Amino acid sequence: MNAKYKVLNTRDVKELLKKLEDAYGFTSKLDYAFLEDSKHNLFVIHRDVELVDYGLIHVNSMGLYFGETNKYKEFRLSLEGSQIIGPHASKNVLDLNDEQARAYFLGGDVQIEHPNTVFVLLRHRGDYMGAAKVKDGKLLNYLPKVHRTKELLL
Repeated sequence: MNAKYKVLNTRDVKELLKKLEDAYGFTSKLDYAFLEDSKHNLFVIHRDVELVDYGLIHVNSMGLYFGETNKYKEFRLSLEGSQIIGPHASKNVLDLNDEQARAYFLGGDVQIEHPNTVFVLLRHRGDYMGAAKVKDGKLLNYLPKVHRTKELLL
């Protein structure tokens, strides 16, 4: 395996799945291999990744960005991770109206009436838009700049 990534072992995967169950009520299976980089970013990739001979090729990056663990040991799903987990989540899913979704995609924090929670999955019209932290009546925006827009028509 490329030294840039650590493959999560069974115990680490079970710990991740427990975090997803506690945070979102997610109890489905994820049939992926999980890779973690030195910055605690987590990537998902097909299990056959272990069959590749990395001595023969140079690999710059692998997998789909799934989420990250912050310095407080909280796990935050990426936009793509929320789209994998969201349809199977049974709690901490926050439905945004058009105005709130527009503000979020423009890069601002959104005023929201919701109890403080570690992270919530954001959903708008059935589409999952990532995970955000609710703090002091605000939805803190973690949407990367590459996904933001200057103008949004909803």
